[in-house]
Amino acid sequence: MSTGSSQQTAAPPQSVTVRARNIGGIDETEVTLHRGITALTGRNATNRTSLLQAIMAALGSDDTSLKADADEGRAILEVGDETYERTLHRRNGTVVTEGEPYLEDSGIADLFAFLLEDNEARRAVARGDDLRDIIMRPVDTDAIREEISRTEQEKRDIDQRLSKLEDLSAKLPDLEQKRTRLTNEIEEQRAELSEAREQVEDAEAGVEETREEKDELDAKLDELQETRSELERVRRRIDTERESIEALEDERDELADELEDAPERPGAEIDRLEAEIDRLQNEKEELTAEISQLQSTIQFNEERLESAGGAVDANGGTGGESGGDVTDQLLPDSDGETVECWTCGSSVARDQIETTIEQLRSTRQERLDERSELSTALRETRSELSDLRDRRDEHERTRKKLDSVEEEIEEREDRVEQYVERRSRLTEEIEALEEEVERLEEDVQDELLDQHKEVNELEFELERLEGQREDVDEEIASIEDRLDEREELEERREAVADELTELRTRIDRIEADAVEAFNEHMEQVLDVLGYENLDRIWIERTEREVREGRRKVEKSSFDLKIVRSTDSGAAYEDDIDHLSESEREVTGLVFALAGYLVHDVHETVPFMLLDSLEAIDSARIADLIEYFRDHVPYLTVALLEEDAAALEAPHERVTEI
Repeated sequence: MSTGSSQQTAAPPQSVTVRARNIGGIDETEVTLHRGITALTGRNATNRTSLLQAIMAALGSDDTSLKADADEGRAILEVGDETYERTLHRRNGTVVTEGEPYLEDSGIADLFAFLLEDNEARRAVARGDDLRDIIMRPVDTDAIREEISRTEQEKRDIDQRLSKLEDLSAKLPDLEQKRTRLTNEIEEQRAELSEAREQVEDAEAGVEETREEKDELDAKLDELQETRSELERVRRRIDTERESIEALEDERDELADELEDAPERPGAEIDRLEAEIDRLQNEKEELTAEISQLQSTIQFNEERLESAGGAVDANGGTGGESGGDVTDQLLPDSDGETVECWTCGSSVARDQIETTIEQLRSTRQERLDERSELSTALRETRSELSDLRDRRDEHERTRKKLDSVEEEIEEREDRVEQYVERRSRLTEEIEALEEEVERLEEDVQDELLDQHKEVNELEFELERLEGQREDVDEEIASIEDRLDEREELEERREAVADELTELRTRIDRIEADAVEAFNEHMEQVLDVLGYENLDRIWIERTEREVREGRRKVEKSSFDLKIVRSTDSGAAYEDDIDHLSESEREVTGLVFALAGYLVHDVHETVPFMLLDSLEAIDSARIADLIEYFRDHVPYLTVALLEEDAAALEAPHERVTEI
């Protein structure tokens, strides 16, 4: 391998070393890539594409091939002090990879950084693919939707808690008023009780009676008072529990209505979709293996043709010099029109092998298209599965909450039943005590008895009032404690609302940025390349209703628009099918560049690889590469010698691989 360099770029002199063995058509090589542009120059079938595949393999891509006559290959990338290595093994007719590449997941780089001939983003324009689907593929929209669902639920929970706090806050004025009224009544009751006690003391001072009988009566009166107080407390507990039961029953009815209105839990449908995802994933993996095998076969046959006297270009023909002398040396009996079959040793017509290679290429492209369709089906099925799982989880949450409410109702009803039994026992005890008091009263002076009885009743009433005020104090304190969290809840609600807005607009922003990036760069590139009657190419973003699974949603669509002008200067809108091959290639490359920039691919993989630019003329290739250089740290491009000669931008040149 030899390198020749032109003027160095102004970027930092950092270099990257690539080593490859048995990748594509490479036996073994080592190449140094510098910041800026590295041009791989030479004729067709000189392993330029194979070197790009080796770089891709070391970076983490599976879209590479093992040399047809090898069982193991290796790609190594040295970046500064770090070394990244990938090995390829042939096992059971399939190529498997091992090692620690530069990227854990090369999906976004495969789309927007590795721009070889069959790159999906690059080919999207020519094939009329869904541009929006491609540019949004790196965005995990399912995860965003799940996050939106979780955030919406959190916001609903906060709203419900704030609503309850608002209801509690509205109760405070009435409770404060009730507490003031009870306080006034208690003060009046205390004054009346104090006066009644003084009257009893005065009456007792002038009356001689049986002290034992009076003490017994006083004890019974105290017991009667305590029992009445306990009865009052039990009654209040019964009322409180019944109010709670009524509120819980209302909540239970609401939850039951939600369950009744909700569709049945989609367990069987979830199982079906999971099985369908497994099936689609297996089909995709099988296609990937078949694509890799086809690429290996194509590469091997191209090498056989080259070694037999002439390289096969991208269109299946031969390129470069005739190679007659080399052919005569390798195959003395060959007439240049036949090639020795590598499997059986017989002579096979060159055009027959070339036709077979073209058929293999066509088959490989068909498999790539099938894999793209499977990827789309996988995304749609996963989205539908996510929706069903959300419905199932929501149904399960409601069911659990309903069960919890029903359990609490049962517990409170049990407590009410216990309190009712307690109330009955206390009522019986009070009746018995009243009979006993009545019996004792017959032995005590009537006037003094009435005074004691009045004191007892006043004490009972005072305790009842104080108990009511204590309940009101507790309720007010409980409400005030809960209201303390309102400010924190309101702040959290605002944060959740902002988060929800950000989530709902994230996809929209990425789409808008992608369209803006493509339109801006397309305008600049067209101005640089100077296509005579091509005025403008841009993407127009529109909203349309589509079906995802069982639901209809609004989804963006990227429509490619083209405006040309006639010789007289009149502008008219054209169709994508009327673009020249050169114009389509440029548009596809700019679309890939837009994806590279919008998704900040340079932050994870600072490399871009370009290949198969022959449809564009040399001068425009040079201008296009120079434009890309401003946006990519390491730009490695495979060029024919005449195209490389037109490249004036400072660059490194690799002439042998």
